Amino acid sequence: MSDKSKKGTAPKDHKDPEMKMKREAADAEVMDNVPEAAEEDENAETVEAAELSEIDKLAKELGETKAKLEKEKKEYLFLMAEFDNFRKRTLKEKSDIMRNASEKVMNGLLPIVDDFERGLEANKNSDNAEAIKEGMELIYNKLVKLMEQNGVKPIESNGADFNPDLHEAIAMVPVTDEAQKGKVIDTPTKGYTINDKVLRHAKVAVGQ
Repeated sequence: MSDKSKKGTAPKDHKDPEMKMKREAADAEVMDNVPEAAEEDENAETVEAAELSEIDKLAKELGETKAKLEKEKKEYLFLMAEFDNFRKRTLKEKSDIMRNASEKVMNGLLPIVDDFERGLEANKNSDNAEAIKEGMELIYNKLVKLMEQNGVKPIESNGADFNPDLHEAIAMVPVTDEAQKGKVIDTPTKGYTINDKVLRHAKVAVGQ
């Protein structure tokens, strides 16, 4: 091939400095943009990684919260079952105490009933009033002792100041002595307490 042909195939910018400069400037601009694109890709990957990390963190916290809630639910159900068992056990114990207390009192009354029956049988053919009186007093004392053993005591009334917490006034009696006013003059029906609680108010006549 001739030198003339070779010269015709050479790049145009070889003879045109301005074209060459423009080409070099364009190449430089492309090279300058490469790091920026790479940096943008790197920033996007960093943001995506941060978002995935936050999602993983939230998912972990959610799992821990669910596990904690399930544990507390089981503990709550266990406590409810325990409380229900305690309530049933308490009711049963209370019922047993009441039943046993009644049985104890009734069992203590049986000897007194026996004494009454024997006294009634003996009095059928007896005219001895003194013996009958002594028998009744013995039975009465035994009954009072049984009552005291079970916390039952009589309310002292005669001569005491009228107390509405203990007494029930059924009559007002005129008195000449000023000291007797507001006092219990008579007690037609005796009152009783059980373990310091009023079992029955005493029915009394009060001086006025």
